[in-house]
Amino acid sequence: MTENTALTPFRVDIPQADVEDLRDRLARTRRPIPVPGRDDRADFSRGIPPVYLDELAEYWRDGFDWRAQEAKLNEHEQFTTDVDGQQFHLVHARSANPRATPLLLNHGWPGSFVEYQRLIPLLTDEFHVVVPSPPGFGFSTPLSATGWELARTTEAYAEIMTRLGYQRFAAHGTDMGTGTVGRLAALHPERVIGTHFGVDPRLLGLVGTKFPYPADLSADEIAEIEAVRAEGASDLGYLLMHNHRPDTIGAALTDSPVGLLAWIAEKFKSLSAGDHRTPDETVDRDQLLTNISLYWFTRGGESSAQFYYEAEHSGVDLLMGFGVPTGWAVFDANPLVRRAMDPGNAIGHWSEFAEGGHFPAMEEPELLADDIRAFFRSLS
Repeated sequence: MTENTALTPFRVDIPQADVEDLRDRLARTRRPIPVPGRDDRADFSRGIPPVYLDELAEYWRDGFDWRAQEAKLNEHEQFTTDVDGQQFHLVHARSANPRATPLLLNHGWPGSFVEYQRLIPLLTDEFHVVVPSPPGFGFSTPLSATGWELARTTEAYAEIMTRLGYQRFAAHGTDMGTGTVGRLAALHPERVIGTHFGVDPRLLGLVGTKFPYPADLSADEIAEIEAVRAEGASDLGYLLMHNHRPDTIGAALTDSPVGLLAWIAEKFKSLSAGDHRTPDETVDRDQLLTNISLYWFTRGGESSAQFYYEAEHSGVDLLMGFGVPTGWAVFDANPLVRRAMDPGNAIGHWSEFAEGGHFPAMEEPELLADDIRAFFRSLS
């Protein structure tokens, strides 16, 4: 059977019955019995504080306007298209600039195309922006089959860019999106103009596992990396569940909106900069809840977790396109990131920002946009 390669126009239009069902479920939330002394809304030492979670849930139910946010999402052109039997959703924000460069934005979990909502308008002066949703995320649902991991997704993205008419394109990624970006550059170097990565110091937790220790690190530097890894280990409960038991956690994430809210919102604390800030002080509250609402309406809590399982069991290694120009932007910067990840200073474009964290497009969109523009201008 010949695959349908059409790009079908798409608009976000959640049925009103689903919006009302969400509010009803939030109103009927069965809360834990509070533990005495657990009344500090900023104390995330045991996970998301119940007091703070109640605040977010109440706002989600009574103060959050899904229809207003839905209208904002529909300000950009969107399509769906089938690749290898899977429906993919994509945002395509075209530039009015005839010399604009196609730019593929790649996100990870617990993000979505909503993550780039504030970044896109800052880039369309110079770029045709394309944001695909990975299989199991957003409206790239439902999953058509098992087996959708990093390598297969990367090839699907390359095909999507071909269907849009872009033979050559730039690419930016954060989180697992750095994996698709690196793989695109490694396997399609003739098509990728350059790769730009947004990272934060938590990347140091991968040194010694995914990445080797550079030979010239001091004992103090190694100790600092080990401390980052130890701190990160306390935050890996979600990762182990996604990697090995996505069906189990998926049941809770699909049936309980407050469970989904806790599961995702907590990551905007643990993965972002600023120990004193709550998640909605780090990113815009409505944008955060729009992102979580998207997971709820599409049942993406379960299906996005499947991506982790596939990646863990696929045997696919990370690839980097070493022949393609590369730029890095490090947020919540720590100089040890470059010492560990680029000891020879081989990466020509390296920027460090004291602000931001793991979600730069939501936390510091202006800084990220400026750095993306500066890097790709340097290649022209």
